Amino acid sequence: MKARRLGKAREAIARQELDALLISSPFNRRYVTGFTGTAGWAVITQEQAWLVTDFRYVRQAEQQAMEFEVVQHGGEPLEFIREKLSTAGVKKMGFEKHHVPFADYEAYERTFAGIELAPTGNVIEKLRGIKDEEEQRCIRKAIEITEQAFAFILGVMKPGVTERDVATELEYFMRKKGAVSSAYPTIVASGARSALPHGLASDKPLGMNEFVTLDFGANYDGYCSDLTRTVFIGKPTERHREIYGIVLDANKSVLEGLKPGMTGKEGDALAREYISRRGYGEYFGHGLGHAFGLEIHELMRFSKQTEDRLEPGMIMTVEPGIYLPDFGGVRIEDDILITDTGIEVLTTSNKELIVL
Repeated sequence: MKARRLGKAREAIARQELDALLISSPFNRRYVTGFTGTAGWAVITQEQAWLVTDFRYVRQAEQQAMEFEVVQHGGEPLEFIREKLSTAGVKKMGFEKHHVPFADYEAYERTFAGIELAPTGNVIEKLRGIKDEEEQRCIRKAIEITEQAFAFILGVMKPGVTERDVATELEYFMRKKGAVSSAYPTIVASGARSALPHGLASDKPLGMNEFVTLDFGANYDGYCSDLTRTVFIGKPTERHREIYGIVLDANKSVLEGLKPGMTGKEGDALAREYISRRGYGEYFGHGLGHAFGLEIHELMRFSKQTEDRLEPGMIMTVEPGIYLPDFGGVRIEDDILITDTGIEVLTTSNKELIVL
């Protein structure tokens, strides 16, 4: 699997007309090498592939980065890399412009004098957009853990329990089930706070007759899941049921309409146009969804601006929402895999309105 990733990276480097690519992003480094340590650079040419790291990680890197020559740098890693590049006859090297602070770029200019530096954008990130079998397996396991946590937390939630307590219980449960960590800071937003799309858990106690939005995920072996469900405590009013029903119908219409080849803009419109027709368009202010994997937000988006097209192997979220200030909000989020003929919905947790 890692050999195929290295081969695809070399093809991408050739398309950029580069002799080499210096990878500094920890997520991109992990993707191409398999190395999970926190320090190091991957350097790829058409003939060589080096993972340059320090004494702490050499043994680990040798065990994980099977397709790379693992080399331990001395005092100054960039000087060490320059020597390897000179030996390989590299004249033009790409570097990841989105992951290199200006101070590091100045160091590149000094150290790699005589080598043309070419800023590249999203070379490896684009490869990461198509998830291979190993990645899909990890994401499916992360989703399984997350959905087990959702079933568990329904028995914990009741008036008086704080949002922070709910988040803590979710994260502890996921760890017990095999997650490395939560995929991102857990969102638990109740009552009027559920109108905050990213309302991180607070000390507010859950109350009666209010929405509670739960947005959380597990990190399993480096890969994320992303699930949102909105439940209700008490007795929902007709307005509560109306808003929930609109979001649920929007979610279902997207899942029925998505197919490979559609643009992110077209996918977003499947939900946005429906919510607008029902009179709540101004209260759906974020994009419909995003790709995820090693990171919780990756390149592909469902948004009003995205012209990129859905391809088989992409894993995305579908998360329409309505957020009414001083009243509350609803978001219902599923994870999907783009297939050759349509989509596979990876999440299975109940989406009908749950009243506790």
